[in-house]
Amino acid sequence: MELKQLRSFVAVAHALSFSRAAIELHLSQPALSAQIQALEADLDVLLLHRNRRTVSLTTAGEAFLSDAELLLRNASEAITRAQRIAQGNAGHLRIGFVASAALELVPAIITAFRKTYPAVSFDLRNVRTVDQIRELQEGTLDAGFIRLPNEIPGLTLTPVHTEPFVLVMARTHPLARVKPIALANFHDQPFVAYGRRWAPEFYDAWTSICTTAGFRPNVVQETAEMDTALALVAAGVGVAIVPQALARRRRRELKIKALPTNSAQSQIAIAMRTTADNPALNNLLSLAKKEGKKAKSK
Repeated sequence: MELKQLRSFVAVAHALSFSRAAIELHLSQPALSAQIQALEADLDVLLLHRNRRTVSLTTAGEAFLSDAELLLRNASEAITRAQRIAQGNAGHLRIGFVASAALELVPAIITAFRKTYPAVSFDLRNVRTVDQIRELQEGTLDAGFIRLPNEIPGLTLTPVHTEPFVLVMARTHPLARVKPIALANFHDQPFVAYGRRWAPEFYDAWTSICTTAGFRPNVVQETAEMDTALALVAAGVGVAIVPQALARRRRRELKIKALPTNSAQSQIAIAMRTTADNPALNNLLSLAKKEGKKAKSK
């Protein structure tokens, strides 16, 4: 049984005329008759009574008509759905993100993506960098927003946003009012940091800024969340070097100091498996680049 046979049967059943159905389907009458006969042979059922003057449905034909129409609708919907998924206009994405990327960038990207591709659904989860990498490699995540630098076998990393690191301290810190600020002056200060175990390359990036200034930071407290690190800084536990957008969220509690313009930058990238074949990922990546540029220009 073929779809073209079903279409031919439905057309004849509605027209109750081989000649009119043939015109509608752009077929010759002999070709149309052959398709109906082939369908009846496949089903081993007579669907139509026909003679030279009239065409009518048999009892079996009447029952089969609604099923044939449903099959054709389902087939059409399946074709449309497959085409939309192949174009990245439908489907499902499992996305992880680090908490610091969820401040502005990820919400903006997801909001814009939903407007453009409403038939794509999401699972969104806050996942630490090391866990994202593992889940991406295992295939339980399709994409992840992580902070660079990172070099990970089997994953493709595409930067979508760049921002400077800044130095933050409590507003009551003795050096909070010093201008201009020299990072070397903090060589003996306690530092608070997002733990190296959860994002080793990110940790190495900010500590390299201190190394360039001539000292190794004295990290007295590592945390599993950047917001926790900033709360500890605000409480006077120590100072920290963090991405600018993260610091700005707590500008009322913290003193924010710019670092030398040639310092390492903080980047957010989309990570995905190199072998990924979900077409919606390409659309997500393209849109993320646009939103990343917007965020940078703010």
